[in-house]
Amino acid sequence: MAIEYRATQRNARISPTKVRLSADLIRGKRVEEALNNLEFDTRRGSFMLRKVLQSAVASAQSRGGVDPLDLRVTQCFVDEGFTLKRWKPCGRGRIHGIKKRCSHINVVVAAGE
Repeated sequence: MAIEYRATQRNARISPTKVRLSADLIRGKRVEEALNNLEFDTRRGSFMLRKVLQSAVASAQSRGGVDPLDLRVTQCFVDEGFTLKRWKPCGRGRIHGIKKRCSHINVVVAAGE
């Protein structure tokens, strides 16, 4: 059983559905390939996900002394955080609600086969 190293970014100010598009790109891939995919992806969620992945790799290097080329992304999931509720005035004296969503980004890496 391989030791897993995880990194989490909580309350990232981006909608979870936007980050999940980038998370699907790297799930199950080698770390080197995953970082390369995220570097050339133009989405804002890819930038945030890349920083979390780099943090997981750094903790694997410092705590376990694992070579980054041996690592594989075993889990990558995005959960919904809190929601900022804002109001926008509209016609005839009414208001419409605006939901500004936040997300928790989680990445788990382990030494692959």
